[in-house]
Amino acid sequence: MGIFKNAYKNISEARQRQAQRFVNAELLKLDDASLKAMGKSRAELRRNSNNSMLF
Repeated sequence: MGIFKNAYKNISEARQRQAQRFVNAELLKLDDASLKAMGKSRAELRRNSNNSMLF
């Protein structure tokens, strides 16, 4: 049972990282005023999207 649990955990984490990259890319399309209103910065989004890439 451990191998299936570990595989599910790995797949789930990979999908979460993929979703976060997608969201960051979409948020980067917004203007600076909108990002600031959400408490985000363009630099933070770029940093987070680059860190989530393995290669």
